[in-house]
Amino acid sequence: MEHEELFAERAVKVERAAHRHVLLVGDDGSMASIDGDAFAATTVADDRVVWDECPGGYRHVVSGTTVEAANGRVMRSGKSFAPAHGPERRPSEYLRELRANGWVCMTSILAPDVVDDLQRVAATDGYAHLEPDRATPQFSQSPALARTAAEPVSLWVIRQYLNTQDIHFSHTPALIVLGKDDGKRNVQGWHSDYPYHWGIRVAGKVPEQAGVPGGRESGEGELILGVQRNVCVSEFTKERGATAFKLGSHSRNQGPPEQWGTATAHAKPGHRSAQGLPYNGPDADVVEAPAGSIILYDSRTWHRAGVNRTDRRRAAMLQAMTPMFVMPKNDTSRAYKHFLQSAAYQEITERERDELRRLMVHRFLGPGGRDVITGDAELSELFGGG
Repeated sequence: MEHEELFAERAVKVERAAHRHVLLVGDDGSMASIDGDAFAATTVADDRVVWDECPGGYRHVVSGTTVEAANGRVMRSGKSFAPAHGPERRPSEYLRELRANGWVCMTSILAPDVVDDLQRVAATDGYAHLEPDRATPQFSQSPALARTAAEPVSLWVIRQYLNTQDIHFSHTPALIVLGKDDGKRNVQGWHSDYPYHWGIRVAGKVPEQAGVPGGRESGEGELILGVQRNVCVSEFTKERGATAFKLGSHSRNQGPPEQWGTATAHAKPGHRSAQGLPYNGPDADVVEAPAGSIILYDSRTWHRAGVNRTDRRRAAMLQAMTPMFVMPKNDTSRAYKHFLQSAAYQEITERERDELRRLMVHRFLGPGGRDVITGDAELSELFGGG
């Protein structure tokens, strides 16, 4: 769908955080928390794990309790906690915004060293001179991918939004790189993500439910089947191909209109030359955010990949998060088994290992106990065309 002015989407710019909280993290990855009057170690990243630096130590944001530090570290109950890169806001604030608007940007929530290594694996930004490693499974190439996938604050927000602790990846988290648009090749059309898949021609998509009321203020009373977690590995700008959204469209419970140019239409060979670009007018939005930010959005939200009009490749790490009762989009077991044998696995904490096991190993309760669900290579080959 052509427009008199190309790329006229509204730019929603998220500024770099002026202040950042601190997480106090033990060697096993657990986080220092205060619940009531009790100091404890936890793997749950709600408001109780948020701290600020103060003279001589750290102040607990919720309770106001202060703890002393020696050489920056806190010792409690024989356990040592070190300061780590924390969120700009309290986790509950992110959750309220996600429930109210269907999306939230967790600005620069990843530590700079993690972002740098993600860019190295993606061969973008300061590593654009490198060639990506295509021989090694991507998820095993660096502990930065696992640390990003197990980022605790965003996982807490997602679990609360989906109203279940049992969530999983619907595909192996992957770095996606968007190069400069050549003005000719097809671009991605509008769609909603898995498991809804509105605007995409696939079997098993969720039926549209226009008019179904939702509990947007409280997050209660509505069955939500997915959250997309997009990591800005590179800085996201409109010109560099940041994701385009119709923010708030999740509440319509239906897919994007055909006249906007769906993913189904734009996947057809020659569609761009015949019909032009998908809708890119002022009723759409582009979220611009610093590298290291995580954008969470309800999977029903209409969106599409941006169009990169610069000479710099743009990288993102995409993760589809669904409740455990939703069948995953792809089998993650092979990637997980390879990851277990990698050097990257040895470099992450016990908490991160536990999270990745829960997120990537899909299990069901059968007569003999809990069995792992995996793909069948022979059957996949036999029915791969269908």
